[in-house]
Amino acid sequence: MPKIVKDFLVYLTTIKGKSMRTRKEYEYDIVLFLRFLKALENDIDPAKMEDIDLKDISIDFIREISLEDIYLFLEFCEVKRGNSAATRARKAATIKSFFKYLKGKRRLIEENVADELETPKIGKKKPIYMNQEDAEIFIKGIKRNNHYYRNYAMIMFFLNLGLRVSELCSLNLNSIQDRILHVIGKGDKERTVFLNNVCIQSLEVYMLKERKYIQGANTNEALFLSQKGTRLTRQTVAKIVKQINADSGLNKEKLTPHKLRHTSATIMYKNGADIRSLQHILGHTSVSTTQIYTHVEDKEIQQVIENNPFNQLG
Repeated sequence: MPKIVKDFLVYLTTIKGKSMRTRKEYEYDIVLFLRFLKALENDIDPAKMEDIDLKDISIDFIREISLEDIYLFLEFCEVKRGNSAATRARKAATIKSFFKYLKGKRRLIEENVADELETPKIGKKKPIYMNQEDAEIFIKGIKRNNHYYRNYAMIMFFLNLGLRVSELCSLNLNSIQDRILHVIGKGDKERTVFLNNVCIQSLEVYMLKERKYIQGANTNEALFLSQKGTRLTRQTVAKIVKQINADSGLNKEKLTPHKLRHTSATIMYKNGADIRSLQHILGHTSVSTTQIYTHVEDKEIQQVIENNPFNQLG
């Protein structure tokens, strides 16, 4: 990998506070972009560009990149790789960020061609979630196996606090002080969330009846432990949610831990949570992100129209 790319990735984590997962996504996008450009330059089939060496990429090479080159790359991602608008938008954001760094932070280029880069339009999707009735059926599907108390507590945390799966997995014993939970969110931003009664009670039962009997529990600071006494991974939690979905008989399509976050946010909003409170609970930097949870059911919209007093005049 060229040094300039390595420097940019270090800048992302040390200065911008991006997570290693986000850094990996940026690295993937930039490497793919540069390989695509080299494939074009050397008349190599882009389908065979995985082996292209980037060590000789210089700042002079980058200075020659045009806006048209970037659009050509995004077209390649759409047509040949089948990337969705959201994926292409991420790649465009990565390229814009890289060029902004080269010009603004390193002064290595005089003109930022990515300034004029337009991001692919992403259609707004309604978040997939469970309604209250579905959520109650889902909860009843938690099997009373060796990890019932842990799984029940985790689901309560998801549905009551709207945590991200990465946030849940990173919780430690000292993340809880009295009724306050300290959550480390995206970009290592910390927020505090109030624990309600069901979270406190489910946690106390898990600690009393299960956690202390797990091997290595005394030496591991992680709150939620696997059978081996290790910190749970995102993949393991996803499997647990998938299993509960099947055991409950709901078999909700594509039900993931993130959909439990959507469910929590939607139910909180429907039960009177204001947008600013939701923004804090969910850990969103921008309130516009939170607003996707303020969607209203079609039947509710119909009811509003039916209830219009002028409707009674007919």
